[in-house]
Amino acid sequence: MAESISGATPLEGYGKRILMIIGTPKSISLGHALGEAYAQGARSQGHVVRVLKLDEMEFDPVLRGGYESAQTLEHDLLVAQREVHWAQHLVFVYPVWWGGLPSLLGGFFDRVFMPGFAFKAHGRHHPSNELLKGRTAELLVTMDTPSRYFRWVFKAPAHRQMVRTILEFCGIKTTRLTEFSPVRTSSEEQRQQWIRQAEALGKR
Repeated sequence: MAESISGATPLEGYGKRILMIIGTPKSISLGHALGEAYAQGARSQGHVVRVLKLDEMEFDPVLRGGYESAQTLEHDLLVAQREVHWAQHLVFVYPVWWGGLPSLLGGFFDRVFMPGFAFKAHGRHHPSNELLKGRTAELLVTMDTPSRYFRWVFKAPAHRQMVRTILEFCGIKTTRLTEFSPVRTSSEEQRQQWIRQAEALGKR
């Protein structure tokens, strides 16, 4: 029991520690609604959910000198690193744009998942170098492209980048990836159904 409550406060609760990262620069979006529904579902089961909304954070998303030169982390990024360490389960909610991640989310990874924090500096893909291992992740992804077309024609580049070359490289195991698409041609009824689906995912 002690391990399950480590890092949580009595006011928050004693369930699984979940960090949700809303990875869109838009202040209002379907992704925000999905994230809120998921969090509501998770909290109803006693889990502790903290949320980072990238559109509300203040940081430079550009890694100016690569990993060869130091770039001071802004306050919001230091907070983000603490929250990642606190979390047992990470939930990323974001759209696919141009077949990949929004630049703001990519910049967040560039600045937060640094050598020495997320992986060892020499960067060989080996279990001993995965500094965030022991955590799991879940992806809630919105797209305009139909799911089958994205997977079979485009070969799902955004999914492979997130699951394999970012999260897995740092030791984080993706347990579930849920697509909500196509968004652009969806009806209000369909969107409400997706929101209910996100709430149900949070309850699992």
